[in-house]
Amino acid sequence: MMDSNQSMHKSRILFVALCFGALALVPLFAGSYGIDFVGKIMVYALFALSLELLVGNTGLVCFGQAAFFGIGAYATVLLAPQSEAGNLLWLLLMAVLAAAGYALLVGALSLRTRGVYFIMVTLAFAQMAYYVVHDTPLGGGTDGIYLMLKPALGTLLDLEQARSLYGFTLACLLLVFVGMALLKRSRFGCALAGIRVNEQRMRAAGFSTYPYKLAAFVISGGIAGLAGFLFAVKDGFVNPEMMSWHLSGAVLIMIILGGIGHLRGALLGAFAFALLQELFRSEALFGSMAKHWHLGLGLAIIASVVALPQGLVGVPAQVRERLLGRSAPEGEHDA
Repeated sequence: MMDSNQSMHKSRILFVALCFGALALVPLFAGSYGIDFVGKIMVYALFALSLELLVGNTGLVCFGQAAFFGIGAYATVLLAPQSEAGNLLWLLLMAVLAAAGYALLVGALSLRTRGVYFIMVTLAFAQMAYYVVHDTPLGGGTDGIYLMLKPALGTLLDLEQARSLYGFTLACLLLVFVGMALLKRSRFGCALAGIRVNEQRMRAAGFSTYPYKLAAFVISGGIAGLAGFLFAVKDGFVNPEMMSWHLSGAVLIMIILGGIGHLRGALLGAFAFALLQELFRSEALFGSMAKHWHLGLGLAIIASVVALPQGLVGVPAQVRERLLGRSAPEGEHDA
């Protein structure tokens, strides 16, 4: 059994390495549209990883994750100078801190509640942030605001170049993925896993669970802010829809599609969700029905949840079970 688990662990590491290797090769073969499309998916994958830390690792279903994503994006645009390229590292830091700061406020209050009440409180805070930028001049109202010049790191890195932005986004995704994988194996990560399984038992064992959950909430908000920064730089434009509850729901669907409890599931789910959107939006395939793409997407998601209860990461185990006629060993909540 030990050898089998080690083999599965190595196969997962190999799979993740191949995925990132494939992403690194995209600019060599894809055109401008392909680079932009895959870059957008990587931003959403980063966003999905932020929610995975809460839902998959800590057992906290947050329905206000879009607020942190949007705050990171708005902070980037509002703090960027209008007449020259802003400093990349400073803007990135401010975006992450702004999102993490709001996450600290939201988490400090919402984590006093549980279950559906926690979900509703996080949604309420997200809607508050949404209406601040939607109904006031701060964020340009419903029209949004533009990022005039993309940030740069001196002469070393200019994000005006599509390939440079793609490479920077990939590097951020890789660093966050590796960082979260290490966090899960740390004492802090083990405490979060214990909270997810049985918070009462963790308290009985002498753990004060509130600080752990708050720390996870703030880290998650900071990662979402990083994703928001990259989205604002890529599109050069932000609007209030980035903070809507629809986006919080979409990113939750991503991690469900990929497989909750697995970091690679967040990556797979983001790509699957984006590809399904493109598929059902295709007029070449669906003609006039393409304008009703939400219907097709919804049906596809329902079908995938029914057919793949463990998400896309559970497909290999399901195949082995069918071929061998028995359940394969599982490495639960791994990378």
